[in-house]
Amino acid sequence: MATQYSIKLAISLISSHFGDLVAKVCECLLRKGSLTLADITRFTELPQAQVKNCLLVLIQHNCVQAFSIQIEGGVGAAPKVITQYTAIFDNILHRMRFPKFLTIVSEELDKECEEILEGLFQHGRLTLEQIILRAVSNQNEGNSTVQDAVRESFVRIVSSHYVERCPASEPFLAPPDEEENPTKKRAKSARLAEEIETLEKRAISAAAPLESERFAVITDTGTDVKSGDRSGSRFLDTAIGEKRKHEALEMDRETMATICEKEVLWRANFEAFIRRLRHKACVANVRARMDDGACTVLNAMLEATRNAESRIKTENSVPLSMDAILAEVMKSEGGRSMTVERVRAALGQLGCRSSPRGAEDSHSVDLRNIIEIAQNDEMESIVLKRYGRDAYRIFRLLSKTGRLVETDKISDITFVDKKEAPKILYNLWKDNYLHMEKLTSQGSKQSDFLLWKVNRSSLWKQILDEMCHAALNLSQRLAYEFEQEHEILQLPREKRVGAQGKRFERIRKVKVILESSLMKLDDAIMLFHDF
Repeated sequence: MATQYSIKLAISLISSHFGDLVAKVCECLLRKGSLTLADITRFTELPQAQVKNCLLVLIQHNCVQAFSIQIEGGVGAAPKVITQYTAIFDNILHRMRFPKFLTIVSEELDKECEEILEGLFQHGRLTLEQIILRAVSNQNEGNSTVQDAVRESFVRIVSSHYVERCPASEPFLAPPDEEENPTKKRAKSARLAEEIETLEKRAISAAAPLESERFAVITDTGTDVKSGDRSGSRFLDTAIGEKRKHEALEMDRETMATICEKEVLWRANFEAFIRRLRHKACVANVRARMDDGACTVLNAMLEATRNAESRIKTENSVPLSMDAILAEVMKSEGGRSMTVERVRAALGQLGCRSSPRGAEDSHSVDLRNIIEIAQNDEMESIVLKRYGRDAYRIFRLLSKTGRLVETDKISDITFVDKKEAPKILYNLWKDNYLHMEKLTSQGSKQSDFLLWKVNRSSLWKQILDEMCHAALNLSQRLAYEFEQEHEILQLPREKRVGAQGKRFERIRKVKVILESSLMKLDDAIMLFHDF
């Protein structure tokens, strides 16, 4: 759901990170969709070599995906294959969330994993060999010691799914099968109506590595993400014939490890980070509305299934048996004091759906409902700040009702004065917070009634656009302040005295306020766009 100001925010991020030329190429793709190199050159009016370099930068940093498609040739000409480029809008917005992603890895793993992720954020895509060389250049210890430590940290961060193999550089999108039976085609289309993908989504999907390969890494220390063991240390007594076979397998493993280290490109897996932040948002919302028991049980269920979710915006959590839930709950300090009955009560609070799974019931939480409650809370707080408490009560009623309600009935239920209610409703409607319909009654005396409701889809898009506008203003103000006080920020500590010291302290406080405001605003943007 790209809005006017969300696109402007994305362009601003690219401009601040890579410069105006790269931003111009990115803007062209964001506004016009998938284009060929020739089209981008024509629209941007830049030299083709310059456009190509800009595209390479954007591809390197996971902001653009190239793909090939077959198009019809001219009259009598054979079809030809062309290369197109599409901007990955979500990945561009994720660039302002790098500090949040680094914090997650720092808290869950360790400093070494955080440094690996930081290198991927700086360079976009790296091989394991490049990651190791980067670590060696930053350390004073022996090369072999650092290399083994980096490999182990790398395996840990990949096994946590925070780093993944890069997608294919230029997948081919096959044209639809024209000879497919029309009846089957219509039935298939109806069955998958809600899953129709755009060309851009098809390209990203086609480029993605197979799930079996996505997090597969083999190092020459014998560490494998899939098994988690060290096969290099598993030397068993073998017969002479078996020994030769074992040696051949070891040679194959060394070859695979070398290929994996020198040729396979890796990047940050933004999906895993957004899924993690979504889980945190759900837990925070439950903590605010329920007790610690429900919060502990939800957190345990999400922890146990975090790598089993197939997509970010999943409706329900992955089903778990009661035994699995209890085992995960007991891992936390707060969960060790919970009895089985207390866990069952917490599942009831969470509104868990129970479904038969083999010999026992399994339980899952409606995550979509929790996110919608959080979205409603955010919207209601915005209405309260902008329009006052009476407007807040009216909006809350219409939001929870979800249908058209007549003006006088709204006034009666919310206890808002009958003269004030129409004014408040009109102000909310004028600013597109409400949808209005006029109903005319037919009878001896014709009367007009105004009916009101919250149109969630259009309002959510408008609010997201307003949030992106505010984020753009904050980021531009931050950049302006830094530019104005650039010399003061470069001063060494001993020279920050007198008037210069006061200026430094001012810009430090401004930086803290603007950056924290931007981070909180981004939490709200993710709530409406990413979750």
